[in-house]
Amino acid sequence: QVQLVESGGGLAQPGESLRLSCVASGFTFSSYAMSWYRQAPGKERELVAAISSYGGSTIYVDSVKGRFTISRSNAKNMVYLQMNSLKPEDTAVYYCNADPSWIIVQARPRYWGQGTQVTVSS
Repeated sequence: QVQLVESGGGLAQPGESLRLSCVASGFTFSSYAMSWYRQAPGKERELVAAISSYGGSTIYVDSVKGRFTISRSNAKNMVYLQMNSLKPEDTAVYYCNADPSWIIVQARPRYWGQGTQVTVSS
């Protein structure tokens, strides 16, 4: 049974940092590409960042480039999203995702976590 469990969300002020974590189980983690999506109120879900199975490739949506960093630990079955210089427009529910395909994880990942709320407000 595949499980993706996110943690690390919460309330932050503009300019502050948060680190999201996702622990995966039920599949061979090192064989899967991972991604983070987010959904803001009234908006569609969007891809935030993705990382290939061994971490050699990463991509980011333009709005977070230079501020967010995706990383993974295959030894711990974990994927992370370090979010720096947070802005109010980063407010959203953030979802951890997994798919065997580097291409598919960026479009319609097979597996989704339950999400963690990130709120950026002064």
